[in-house]
Amino acid sequence: MRPWGFLARDLPDPAAGRLNAEFFFGPREPKRPFEIEIGSGKGTFLVQEAAARREVDFLGIEYAGEFFRYAADRMRRHNLSNVRMLYANASEFVTHWLDDATTSVVHLYFSDPWPKARHHKRRVLQLEALSQFHRVLTVGGELRLVTDHPQLWEWYESLVMRVSDLFERLPFEPPSSAAQGEVVGTNFERKYRQEGRPFHSMTLVKKT
Repeated sequence: MRPWGFLARDLPDPAAGRLNAEFFFGPREPKRPFEIEIGSGKGTFLVQEAAARREVDFLGIEYAGEFFRYAADRMRRHNLSNVRMLYANASEFVTHWLDDATTSVVHLYFSDPWPKARHHKRRVLQLEALSQFHRVLTVGGELRLVTDHPQLWEWYESLVMRVSDLFERLPFEPPSSAAQGEVVGTNFERKYRQEGRPFHSMTLVKKT
C-alpha cells in the first residue's frame, strides 16, 4: 500500500520530536502548502482536490480501517503523489505528533455527530482541539467545517464563540474541485443532498 498509506504504528515516539510534512513526503520545498483532512472516508474529496491542486501536499486521516485501505488504494490507482493516508486517531495525532505551524488548512467535513449526550466527548471538535488546531496551523491558516447535522452545528457554534481570541470566523467558500452547487463534493454530501438535508459551513482563520 505504501507510499500512500501509513499506520499509527509507523509513527515514531512523540518524545523523539514532533512531525511535519517531510515525514510523509520526504524532502520538499519549504513553502509548499500542507493540508490535512480529518475523516477522509473513501477519499473522494482528496482524489478531486489533490488532482486539481498538484502544488499542495495532502494528508488524509481515517480511523475506520476499511475506509483507510480503500482510500489509500484509491490514491495509488490515481497515482496522486501529493497525497498520503494515515490510519490513526486524528485528535491524538494532532495533539501529540504534529508540529507547530505545520499545516495551512485543516478540513473537517461531515464528522461523526455522536448525537447522544454521553458520547459528545468523542466529537472531534472540542475546546482543546480548537487550541491544538490553532497551534498546528500556519499564520493565516484555516480550519474549514461542514456538517449536515443541526445538533452538531449548534455544538460548533457554541465552541467557536468561546475561541474568538484564536480564530476569525468567515464564510465558507467551496474548494476548487467542488462541482456546481456543491459545498465540498464528498460522498456524504452527495448522499445527503439527495435526501434534502441542509448543510452548514464556516471557515475559521487563525489569529496571531
